[in-house]
Amino acid sequence: MNILVDADACPVKQIIVKIAKEEKIHVIMFIDTSHVIDDGYSEVVTVDKARDSVDFALVNKVQKGDIVVTQDYGVAAMALAKGARAINQNGIVYSDENMNKLLFERHISQKVRRSGNRVSGPSKRTKEHDERFENAFKQLLSNT
Repeated sequence: MNILVDADACPVKQIIVKIAKEEKIHVIMFIDTSHVIDDGYSEVVTVDKARDSVDFALVNKVQKGDIVVTQDYGVAAMALAKGARAINQNGIVYSDENMNKLLFERHISQKVRRSGNRVSGPSKRTKEHDERFENAFKQLLSNT
């Protein structure tokens, strides 16, 4: 099992690495050339800045039993289809049960934005978000 991280805008990289070190699990961080990661533990895969390059590289590497950390519902859906488990930075564990609803909500939001209207963005990140992620991530790892 590996932990694969869509790391460009991931606010919980340090939490992931801390827990992965404790559990001795290999971590692969995927970034584009506009980012730099050197945490001393993770394998870092750097790809070009083309649209979705990080997503494609991550999905091509994911295998059954891996854990994927991403806020991208599409990446999560592809990871689930390959037999991996997926979680977002706020501790929401993606599943077959919630994926259709999440993808539909994303579709509606895109339609609203394309029509010139606004969709409210995420709330400011708090310590509680990090705690919720850490607890859900540990739970996900313990269910392997």
